[in-house]
Amino acid sequence: MAEQEPPGDENPNSRRAVLIGFIIVLLLVCGGLYLISALRNMSHLQDCVMQGRSNCSPIDAPAAGH
Repeated sequence: MAEQEPPGDENPNSRRAVLIGFIIVLLLVCGGLYLISALRNMSHLQDCVMQGRSNCSPIDAPAAGH
């Protein structure tokens, strides 16, 4: 009879595949969050311009205490 592997014993190749899949999903999530942020900022800028404002650039406030 052929010996079967115990169910708890995983192949190292399958662990590597899971790790690579997890990294890909993590990169997709991070890219999606960046894309959402960029689109939101662009939307705010377009809303400002569509209202006829001429000064729509963000203002950099100096640090407190200076």
